[in-house]
Amino acid sequence: MTNTIKFIIAVAIPVVIGAASGFFTVSGVESWYATINKPSWNPPNWIFGPVWTTLYFMMGIALFLVWKADTSIELKKIAFVLFAVQLALNFFWSFIFFRLHQPGWALAEMLALWIFIILTIFAFAQVNKTAAWLLVPYISWVSFAAILNYTIWKIN
Repeated sequence: MTNTIKFIIAVAIPVVIGAASGFFTVSGVESWYATINKPSWNPPNWIFGPVWTTLYFMMGIALFLVWKADTSIELKKIAFVLFAVQLALNFFWSFIFFRLHQPGWALAEMLALWIFIILTIFAFAQVNKTAAWLLVPYISWVSFAAILNYTIWKIN
């Protein structure tokens, strides 16, 4: 398989998962989320789409760098499994928060997501340092989102 095909697949995976989770987000933002109390520092709704799109592209590039790296299959397998778990957790957070309207459970799920992103960063670093660094904005945004999620849960 050529690197071009690997790149397209690697970027498509998180982008498609992100688009699917966006379905729950959009429907929730337009209904339930609009009615709940949010802190004064809550970002405007329009910012989330561009931020998440950028983060999903960066995740895909990081995945590509790990995939094409010339290193042991075992290191790659660990990195791929951790990446898949964090991506699944990322998807289900939107479902829990926006579809089920459960900010408390979403926060608990997000803490698991945060741990798996950290584990993914460490696993990626063993294969390709650039891939690991490409996930730093992601963990930063999820850290901010966790604080926001916690605040929304507490004030509602």
